[in-house]
Amino acid sequence: MHPLPSRTAHAVRPTAERQLLTVGCGALLAIVTAVACGGGDRLSTGPGAGGTTGNGSPDTALAKISGDSQTATLGTALASPLVVRVTDAKGNSIAGVTVAWSATAGSGSVPATSITDANGHASAQWTLDTTYIGDSLAASIAGHRVSFAAFGNGSGDLGGRQIFPADNAWNADISGQPVDPNSDTLIASCGASSALHPDFGTVYGGAPNGIPYVVVHGTQATVPVSFQYADESDPGPYPVPPYAPIEGGASSTGDRHVLVLDDDHWKLYEMYAAYPATDGASWSAGSGAIFDLASDSLRPAGWTSADAAGLPILPGLVRYDEVAIHHLIAHALRFTCPTTRNGYVAPARHYASSSTSTNLPPMGMRVRLKASVNISGYSANVQVILHALQQYGMFVADNGSAFFVSGAPDPRWNDSDLHNMTQLHGSDFEVVQMGTVVTGH
Repeated sequence: MHPLPSRTAHAVRPTAERQLLTVGCGALLAIVTAVACGGGDRLSTGPGAGGTTGNGSPDTALAKISGDSQTATLGTALASPLVVRVTDAKGNSIAGVTVAWSATAGSGSVPATSITDANGHASAQWTLDTTYIGDSLAASIAGHRVSFAAFGNGSGDLGGRQIFPADNAWNADISGQPVDPNSDTLIASCGASSALHPDFGTVYGGAPNGIPYVVVHGTQATVPVSFQYADESDPGPYPVPPYAPIEGGASSTGDRHVLVLDDDHWKLYEMYAAYPATDGASWSAGSGAIFDLASDSLRPAGWTSADAAGLPILPGLVRYDEVAIHHLIAHALRFTCPTTRNGYVAPARHYASSSTSTNLPPMGMRVRLKASVNISGYSANVQVILHALQQYGMFVADNGSAFFVSGAPDPRWNDSDLHNMTQLHGSDFEVVQMGTVVTGH
């Protein structure tokens, strides 16, 4: 066994330095296909290699004109419509042709049909889905089709579905559990005077601010992954799309986490220090882990994951859908401390330190916001987060800046509002009584 080296602590990110952007991070791909349909005797009926289907003809052409590769916030309409053109065998525009548009599950919505105008143009407005990476969308007549791509900007809505079973440690209400006898010392070692810092938001340094994740269907193609710490990683292949978002952006030199949730099979695939190769046909990573989200199974004792503590990352993120759409976080969160000890406590399975001091927090140490802290003065969104910290707390998951709580980036966050969380400090938290601290792995 070899502990992973400590991860680089994040620099404090003042709100004034943040650039507020609403588009630009490609997290969700969807494709829509437009196909020429019955145009009656307006369509040429001459012979062709592909034969004819219905009213169509292989001599009729369908071309993509505009609207491809746009970006929009999840669940919203693209700024520009999708436009196609229908022509005959001589390249002449054909008016009055019905063009069918269809979006498969996860690709949002478009009108079922539109009719070409005098220029042979037909258009449709595309509204992106709130959750999934889209797949191919098809409609056909005489084999004619064109495809459009669009990129959703934000984090997927899981519809309030609970990650892990109800009896899992992540979902345990710890508001009434005893305080650890060494709580004050452990909080001090992490940073009693340090402000609670939301390590997520819109955009910071030109990249989405936080740890992104992407939701895929069970049909997502899998790709091989090679790992530096292969002996503590779950082998591939992993269902990683070539455009999966990377923490910090494609050129990041940081932790470069990649999180992929297979919503159909309810499995989570996570990688640390992830780099795509050959346009995403394969990946390399420092470590990787696969979690069955319908199971309470832990990593093998002493194993890392994509996180230093051997924990999953996604269950511990503050997500926009839970806060602003469903108004409930019913699970523990994830945070970092500058220095940890050579030990871990369940549900963590790994440490990343050589220090044996019992005054330092082990990986998996759980803290909660004290019940005496009045959260009523915060916005409704921030209250959702703080209530979760009082009821479910948060786990030490990695070495990093003091009391940095993790979340997923989304252009819909209000960075100024989230910054109000910094009014709280480490001293506003207490350590929940820990079980056995495992050392020596």
